[in-house]
Amino acid sequence: MKVKHLPKTHISVQKLNVFYKGHHALKDISVDIPEKQITTIIGPSGCGKTTLLKSLNRLIDLIDDVEASGRILFDGVDVLDKRVDVLNIRKRMGLIAQTPSPLPMSIYDNVAYGPRIHGTNETKELDQIVERYLQIAGLWNEVKNRLTEPASRLSAGQQQRLCLARALAVQPEVLLCDEPTSALDPISASHIERQLFALKQDYTIVFVTHTLRQARRLADYVIFLYLGQLIEQGPTEIIFNQPSDPRTKAYIEGSFG
Repeated sequence: MKVKHLPKTHISVQKLNVFYKGHHALKDISVDIPEKQITTIIGPSGCGKTTLLKSLNRLIDLIDDVEASGRILFDGVDVLDKRVDVLNIRKRMGLIAQTPSPLPMSIYDNVAYGPRIHGTNETKELDQIVERYLQIAGLWNEVKNRLTEPASRLSAGQQQRLCLARALAVQPEVLLCDEPTSALDPISASHIERQLFALKQDYTIVFVTHTLRQARRLADYVIFLYLGQLIEQGPTEIIFNQPSDPRTKAYIEGSFG
């Protein structure tokens, strides 16, 4: 019999608690996120999905009066350790937000921005980086003759793919996606989904979605949150077809959310 090997853990969350101004947003969350798979975080609005996502690369630090405890081990390094290099963590874990947010500059400069910040200034090398990551994001053929135009002239779907290229250009190991298709039309959303599905060969992807059909299509692994608690986690086919907790079953069947 062929033995199926379990995926390697890339990020290990251990007893994570997050408070906003005294509100207990995440309660003792422990979960192992597999390497080079798509993990989706599902649950009703206000359950802590985005809080968990932004805890992974310390973006919750940007919120006033936030406190976090526990451990988030990323390749063995505790992200929550006060001594950790937060900028390096964020470089290694790029975020794609819900609403496309291109920088107020050209299409080319949006992709080149990160590499320049990290010391790449040769024009030829930047040209190669820009082309490579626009290709990976599925946008190159649409913009290769207009790279000097403002990114704001792109459609919403193109802007989101540009944001994907910009995130990839600094060579992260993990992509954190906060409902990146919710503001897009179906065709643009499909473009993003296809790119992410291809990218999991090289990246660990953590994807927040409010759409169960999307989670079922994309995910290898699912985390279900409810009222700040981790109710259930596991491979997609088990969570959707054989959930062990009645709250998971009720949510998947549309009884609430």
